Amino acid sequence: MGGQRRLPVGAEARNGCAHFRVWAPDHGRVVVILESGRAAGDHLLEREPDGHFSGAITGAAAGDLYRYRLDGGPPLPDPASRFQPNGPRGPSRVVDPADFGWTDAGWKGVGLRGQVIYELHVGTFTREGTWAAATRELPYLAELGVTVIELIPVADFPGRFGWGYDGVCLFAPYHGYGEPDDMRRFVDAAHALGLGVIHDVVYNHLGPRGNVLAQYTPSYFSERYHTEWGSAMNFDGPNSGPVRQFYLANAGYWIDEFHLDGLRLDATQSIFDSSDDHILRQIGERVRAAARGRATFVINENEPQLAKIVRPVDRGGYGLDGLWNDDFHHSAMVALTGRSEAYYSDHRGGPQEFISAAKYGYLFQGQRYSWQEQRRGTPALDLDPWQFVNFVQNHDQVANSGSGLRCHALSSPGRFRAMTALLLLAPGTPMLFQGQEFASSSPFFYFADHERDIAAEVKTGRAEFLSQFRRLDRPGVADEVPDPADPETFERSKLDHRERARGYHAAVFRLHQDLLKLRRSDPAFANQERRSVDGAVLGPSAFLLRFFAGTDARNDRLLLVNFGPDLHLDAAPEPLLAPPDGCGWKTVWSSEDRRYGGEGAPPAETLDGWRVMGEAAAVLAPELLPQREESDHTRASARVKERRRNERTRLTE
Repeated sequence: MGGQRRLPVGAEARNGCAHFRVWAPDHGRVVVILESGRAAGDHLLEREPDGHFSGAITGAAAGDLYRYRLDGGPPLPDPASRFQPNGPRGPSRVVDPADFGWTDAGWKGVGLRGQVIYELHVGTFTREGTWAAATRELPYLAELGVTVIELIPVADFPGRFGWGYDGVCLFAPYHGYGEPDDMRRFVDAAHALGLGVIHDVVYNHLGPRGNVLAQYTPSYFSERYHTEWGSAMNFDGPNSGPVRQFYLANAGYWIDEFHLDGLRLDATQSIFDSSDDHILRQIGERVRAAARGRATFVINENEPQLAKIVRPVDRGGYGLDGLWNDDFHHSAMVALTGRSEAYYSDHRGGPQEFISAAKYGYLFQGQRYSWQEQRRGTPALDLDPWQFVNFVQNHDQVANSGSGLRCHALSSPGRFRAMTALLLLAPGTPMLFQGQEFASSSPFFYFADHERDIAAEVKTGRAEFLSQFRRLDRPGVADEVPDPADPETFERSKLDHRERARGYHAAVFRLHQDLLKLRRSDPAFANQERRSVDGAVLGPSAFLLRFFAGTDARNDRLLLVNFGPDLHLDAAPEPLLAPPDGCGWKTVWSSEDRRYGGEGAPPAETLDGWRVMGEAAAVLAPELLPQREESDHTRASARVKERRRNERTRLTE
């Protein structure tokens, strides 16, 4: 049967019937209960030697509702259900993916290099919180200049709202966002606009409510490992083969049946596998196979910063593509806010950190990390810049501010604009969090519609987590932080897209749009090769990055960034500031442009040295100096020599 099915488990419609297959090795009798359709009733499935049960039911078809009964127990949803119209506790629905009419036959997919990622939570991206509403906003994202949408998890979870990291039906798109075909329309429309779509999947644990896998068999879970969110999955213990097959099928399913362009893997440090062939490597292989020639990529959240995840398999790695770079975020937030506490305490937000991040990605590659009282990271100097996904906001970090405030509200406008320039022009892969591009006034909180007993635990646990920040470590903070289970907490987190056309918000949108255009159009910024950028510290809060674009130095670009006060360099003994032969430097872009809400920017290179504007960033390009200008420099030099002779004369009189 395996060769005739799209997936090893689940319900699949065929001509005149539907085929059902489920793994329940601890049970002797499995019945599929069809609750609607021509074949409604109970149908006994045949047991296979490995503990799977299967059977073809004549008359069953797409749209029929069904559940399984194990050894006469209560009806249960299908662990591999493609849709749960009434949520995880209700019946599953037979879905035929072939019923959808795709229009993206010419879509070639996307690799990670060259992309700009946009993290999007369907439930809060629009007021309606649906696939249909999100689809209407896609032209706006294309206009902005992002190239890939990263969907915060959409696997079905209980309740009316949630982040999605407590998913329990891993093959079923969340019922509150719309039908599975609505998700397909979203992806199809995105591809038509040149936008890729990837999905954040959670393979390290399942949510605390609505999870029925253990009722089919406890073998889905490991007794050897534990995660901070619940039981770990069994990828290397007894009976782990079907578990691995289940998760590998899921990875390929999103690529095959929804035409997604890749995955983001949540907290891979909690995906435990001591086998000879790590499940992460197999996930990458399955994603590429399911794409059938389309380009794809897989990025990872990995707190210990293990570089081997993205190294090629022939060099001992797992062959995946990218890594979230928390180091960049932590340094950025310290520079923006001046606060260095909790997990920010090992970062100073200084110029050298940003230079090193631009050149080498991770800042911690095996050094001691005092916050954890141990070494953190592994050597990653051989990785390419595009393999590091940089961000100054994401779902976790905005919510972790306690107030849910975004970084523009925690910093000055000038520093926020300068940091935006650094993020969007640095050689890593930049990621924006929804609403960041127009400085949304909507906060983003942690929200989860759990039942009362779990909701109370979550609220207490949230306050305990935030207590690592000194400013939030006080009695009563649990009552100050918005209640995750309160529908108002969810509603307040929704974007108001009308803002992006107004005043300050419109100026911030123009800032992002212009920077992304510059990143695309200028070869120096589009170049993401190793050693394509170097940098130098200019002052306590100021630095430069020099971008190289080939052998002709006239194609080089300078990015000057200053998070502190104005800086005047009368002498500049730094070779990266030296222009190409016969050239000077001309400012071609400034974060202080009035279009962005700034106050205007004077030239950075002047006859009396360099003047680096405070709380600002500027892009400089070489400009040929005409002969008369070279004479001006000669005369200026003579004037300086005359002034200094006069000063020496006065001192000796």
